Amino acid sequence: MLPRAAWSLLMRTGGLGARGTHSPGSTAGSQRRRISPYVDCYAQRSYPMPDEPFCTELSEEQRALKEKEKGSWTQLSQAEKVALYRLQFHETFAEMNHRSNQWKTVMGCVFFFIGFTALVIWWQRVYVFPEKVVTLTEERKAQQLQRLLDMKSNPIQGLAAHWDYEKKEWKK
Repeated sequence: MLPRAAWSLLMRTGGLGARGTHSPGSTAGSQRRRISPYVDCYAQRSYPMPDEPFCTELSEEQRALKEKEKGSWTQLSQAEKVALYRLQFHETFAEMNHRSNQWKTVMGCVFFFIGFTALVIWWQRVYVFPEKVVTLTEERKAQQLQRLLDMKSNPIQGLAAHWDYEKKEWKK
């Protein structure tokens, strides 16, 4: 009894939906209302005329205004024309093109993360990384250079070629 009732309910409601089986040549939801190609039904600059109006459920005042719309538009006031426009569309082109202040939030987040990264780098240099090795001190670098000059390493094109051994200074 229960499977028969479930099957009957399934057949009355239009099948299994988008995941259900369908016959060749038709889509799964072809019996239902046509779905807009866009997820939201609001007007966009690239698609200014949506398939569905912005307001689908109208109040009594809005229904009366829609009836009045069928008559002469010269009898409509400016406020009524704007109200009719608002029933059909969510925004005007001026409102669509109006700049938002979202860039401020994005730039604030970017600067926050740059500052946080700088603090982490500073903390690592102070508390994590070891002190400089002895061979990188200026005294040791000078000793290493003097040792290379004393050994006359690479006398044709290297350091020894640019050092005057008699005057003990670099050649000019």
